[in-house]
Amino acid sequence: MASLIAKLSRALEAAPGGNARRVWSLAWPSVLEQSLLTFVGLVDTYIVGHLGAEAIAGVGMGNAILNLVAALFGALGVGATAVVAREIGAGRNEEAGTVAGQGMLVAVIIGALASAIAFVFAAPLIGGFGGERGVQREGVAWLRAAGPSFVFIGVMLVGNAVLRGAGDTRTPLAIMLISNAVNVSTAWTLTRGLHWGVTGNGLGVTVGNVVGGGLVLGVLFLRRGVLRVAFADLKPDRANIERILNVGLPAGAEQVMLQLALVYSAVLISGFGTAAYAAHQIGLRVSALSYLPGWGFSVAATTLVGQELGANNPEGARASTRAALMFALLVMSSLGVLLLALDESIVRIFTTDANVIREGVWAIRIAALIQPIMAYSFIHGGALRGAGDTRTTMLITMSTVWGLRIAATFLLGTLLGLGLIGAWIAVGIDFAARGLLFSARFRSGKWATLRV
Repeated sequence: MASLIAKLSRALEAAPGGNARRVWSLAWPSVLEQSLLTFVGLVDTYIVGHLGAEAIAGVGMGNAILNLVAALFGALGVGATAVVAREIGAGRNEEAGTVAGQGMLVAVIIGALASAIAFVFAAPLIGGFGGERGVQREGVAWLRAAGPSFVFIGVMLVGNAVLRGAGDTRTPLAIMLISNAVNVSTAWTLTRGLHWGVTGNGLGVTVGNVVGGGLVLGVLFLRRGVLRVAFADLKPDRANIERILNVGLPAGAEQVMLQLALVYSAVLISGFGTAAYAAHQIGLRVSALSYLPGWGFSVAATTLVGQELGANNPEGARASTRAALMFALLVMSSLGVLLLALDESIVRIFTTDANVIREGVWAIRIAALIQPIMAYSFIHGGALRGAGDTRTTMLITMSTVWGLRIAATFLLGTLLGLGLIGAWIAVGIDFAARGLLFSARFRSGKWATLRV
């Protein structure tokens, strides 16, 4: 892997300077933002870690619901980002503001509905995961505390997405930094200081999201700049809502099916025992430190492809994607090496349970080894979404995650008895297929002819 990193470094130095600088300028705040989100997830896991494996597993189930809701908003954000980027690239800044306002309006409507469902139906939602009664009890308590903030998650995620579409990735970083600092400090005080258990952790999530959503609204409505939203932009505009949903709905279906597959995978993993499920949650949190930075470079690819196509420059979109891929391969491979070197030491930070440690180490090792494969999937998928080719990404993701990951988890983990190791090998199989198919679609060039 060291030789791979050296080759990538030389390739990056040879990349067109303008594209590399633009990618880095857009990506580094997003890389830090996603790393920050992952770090907060790790801290949350650490905060509840002293409560035992049931608390870790229960909060993990609640977070799976939160991730499903966040995926819906992320998909809406993909649509808003692609359309805003096209308008900015074409020099139509006022129209970009109108599109952003329509995205925020839809986010509030969906978010209010999600908040109500999460609070009222917390028990059946968590019960769908299966698992032991104690784990379900902890999951329900966490979800009822965090669920009311889902509307603010929607405002924050979609608002940050439209800012990225306008080429501003630093403001979303600042907002997430403040939001997550509030989240961690509140959760620590309520969980460890006042001994409110997992409920305190969930309330920390709520307070942090309320603060983050409020900051996004302030930026969009009060700040002067390339992108600004007026209150008139909140009046329902069918044409622009359709433009957003035309890109966002397939992305939403992709993310919903992906998250449902992850939920079903979690159900299969919970059948391996509480220790395996707790180790799986720790493995997800820790390994995300290496692969979520790739999402930051994917954001850069999405934004630049959209802006370049808005300016009728498809070759510029290709060059930006190549530069983003070089960065992603370099960063993700480097962090994969670090995870391999520190695997057991990292897991021991979160638990002293020998069974959880043994399972968690294997999850991290497998995740470390598949980093280059995941980079191809992230970057080419992001580029296709920036072009509005979300129907293709939807079909590819649905076919690989359900046709390969779930099937391989059942075959390797359950039938062959590999347990959590088999489930994580299935993750690698999924990303390998997805990366190959995304790359093939990008090379075909059909995305450059789409209208959004």
